[in-house]
Amino acid sequence: MLALSAEGALPKVDYAIFADTGWEPRAVYDHLERLENEIAEPAGIPLLRVTSGNIRKDAIDPDHRFASMPLYILNQDGKPGMTRRQCTGEYKIKPIKKKVRELLGYPYPARIPKGIFVEQWVGISTDEFHRAKDADVKYMRNRHPLIDMGWSRADCVRYLTTLGLADTPKSSCLGCPYHGNAQWRHIRDNSPSEWADVVAFDAAIRKGNARANATGNRLLGEAFLHRSRIPLDQAPIDHVTAAEWAALQQEIGTESPHSEELEQGVIDGCSPWACRGSEITQDDFGLAS
Repeated sequence: MLALSAEGALPKVDYAIFADTGWEPRAVYDHLERLENEIAEPAGIPLLRVTSGNIRKDAIDPDHRFASMPLYILNQDGKPGMTRRQCTGEYKIKPIKKKVRELLGYPYPARIPKGIFVEQWVGISTDEFHRAKDADVKYMRNRHPLIDMGWSRADCVRYLTTLGLADTPKSSCLGCPYHGNAQWRHIRDNSPSEWADVVAFDAAIRKGNARANATGNRLLGEAFLHRSRIPLDQAPIDHVTAAEWAALQQEIGTESPHSEELEQGVIDGCSPWACRGSEITQDDFGLAS
């Protein structure tokens, strides 16, 4: 959407906003710099970076309230579970709303007068039009330009390819539990330092977050980053099942959404208003304090 706006195919936006969790892959930060230098700045579009802090640091800091990730849980009775997801709201949506209020001239807790609002573009394509929703506050009105244009994900990829941006990476935390095996392998095989980082974090959250432990919250099981509920450095990320292999054959169009997610992860990463998960969550693990 930024590129389309910069070239005039869409109206010129006043600002582009990137919500930084503090734990994105290096490739995402490099890509952001490129977007700013090659697309935003030449078009006169300010690219604003906003943040609520570093999610990795916060998760293992006993003095910090942790907005929980959707971690995979193995309960003491052997049954699987998942912690509730609060991270997108805390580290993506919250800082964006804060910046929007500032841009409107009404920082929190000032009351925003009726009729004052921003038009906010959300990059959901026709593949997932059902996820296009209205904003939950009156001072933001969502619009979905890609849907208005009738663009699918494939259309976006083709367009980015013409700009030399075919390698656009997903924006999501380096250690996001929604990663698929392909994403975990990519980190391990291409960035040893980042792989060591996520393996260390996976081990650090095994017994719950630091604050929950420090305050004596009861522990009902173990937490993991990988859906197998096995330590990440031992998880079967190289084992490609028949369903996962089918997911790699996207050109024949026969794969199921579930098998694709096993290999490729949640397809849209963790964009604001777009992160999603499919498993039932539990609130009593002691990870959210």
